[in-house]
Amino acid sequence: MPTNRYQTYIEEEILTAAPVQLIQLLYRGALDSITSARRYLKLGDIRARSRAISKAMTIVTELSLSLNHTAGGQLSTKLAELYAYTQTLLIQANVKQSDPPLAEAERLLSTLLDGWQACLPPETQAGKSGTSTEPSTPHEPVGSAY
Repeated sequence: MPTNRYQTYIEEEILTAAPVQLIQLLYRGALDSITSARRYLKLGDIRARSRAISKAMTIVTELSLSLNHTAGGQLSTKLAELYAYTQTLLIQANVKQSDPPLAEAERLLSTLLDGWQACLPPETQAGKSGTSTEPSTPHEPVGSAY
């Protein structure tokens, strides 16, 4: 079976990403799912919309569960509240088949992603850097080496 180049690229990106970059990948995944949900909502595809919203909710749940409340302190508490609010918006959008909650969730996650992007040094934002100057995050390092 031929390998999917995109899937291979994504797997490589995940395996070589620093913890902050993994968080950014999760945000991008959630945002992509919300964008898809909004598109499916306009098309009237209920099943696809629900799947996209469920995927976004799963990602936001993972972000919430990965919070390190000991190291993150008040920041991780505030992020947990934002994630819970985002999940509420996604549930409302699915139940009411409404775009405004999706749009708000998209804006919120986009703003948070912008904040996480500011956590990386400029050379890491443009491409992968070999440096190990990893900023402290309120999230547990996902997939960290042992």
